[in-house]
This record gives sequence, C-alpha cells and structure tokens, in this order.
Amino acid sequence: MRIEVDQSGKIEQTHKDTALAFSDDISYAVLIPAAVKREAINVLRATGNRAKNLYISLFAAALYQLIKDHLERVDLIAIDMEYEGNEQDVKLALLDLIWQCHPTYPAANITFRRIGKKSTAHRKALATYRGIAKANRTLRVEELLEPLVGKKQKRSGKPFRDGP
Repeated sequence: MRIEVDQSGKIEQTHKDTALAFSDDISYAVLIPAAVKREAINVLRATGNRAKNLYISLFAAALYQLIKDHLERVDLIAIDMEYEGNEQDVKLALLDLIWQCHPTYPAANITFRRIGKKSTAHRKALATYRGIAKANRTLRVEELLEPLVGKKQKRSGKPFRDGP
C-alpha cells in the first residue's frame, strides 16, 4: 500500500491544534491539541533540544504515531514537504523512531513531495483540523515524547513528565 501524508496546522504554531492524516486504500488522522504541543515543546527544551531540531523531532514523533500501526502494510510513504530543505532531517528522525520497533523498515520507502489540495490526505487533515471530521486518535504528551525522550529518561530513572 502507498500512502500520502499531509499536515494541517503547523507543529510550531503552538496556539493552534495540528492534524496529520494519511490516505490511500484507507485513511487515518491524528490530532495534536495546542496544549499538548506546548507541553511537549517545554519538555523537549528542558532536555536540551534546539529550536529547529525540536520542531523536526516533534513532527517526526507525530508522523510516527500516525503511521506506526500501519507500517506492516505500507510500501511507500509520501510526505508533504512541510519543512522544505529539512526533508533529510525529518526522514532521519522518523526512521530513528521506526527502527526502534521495525529495524528492517527500508529507508527508501519514505519520500517527500508536494501533496496537493486535491489529495484525500490533505482533505482528511484539513477536515480533522477544522473539526469537521473526527480524528482517529487525539495524541497525548506521553505518546509524542516517549519515543523521543523515553529511552534517555528510562536510563536515568526519572519520568519525562510531571503529573498523573
């Protein structure tokens, strides 16, 4: 199966929600509430992430949460060029997360191209972002951060997040 991935509401726009969606034979969308993004960004900053890498890491973590349950069936992932000029950084960050659970997933399966407004992935992401369509999942801070800082925090024995 080949999928296209699109985003509505940039990760770095912390006053707005972000929706990520993919489509082809099936479609799926995740929503990241603005408050979740702000909390995740604060945690990542506290762990020493720099601004550019922080947003790329968060975008990669959101992409991973979007596709992780579908990787066994996906032959090609075409991601919209949201961070032009940084596609290699996004790809490496995403592959690092994928390879934690799927160590043989081929890097060549991830590509970047313009996903147009007529794409069903674009329509699904936009409808989810606008609240017209319901997300398949609404991501929590823990889901975004666990693949990014979980291993580092597990080694130190300290939780990556305060609270319940």
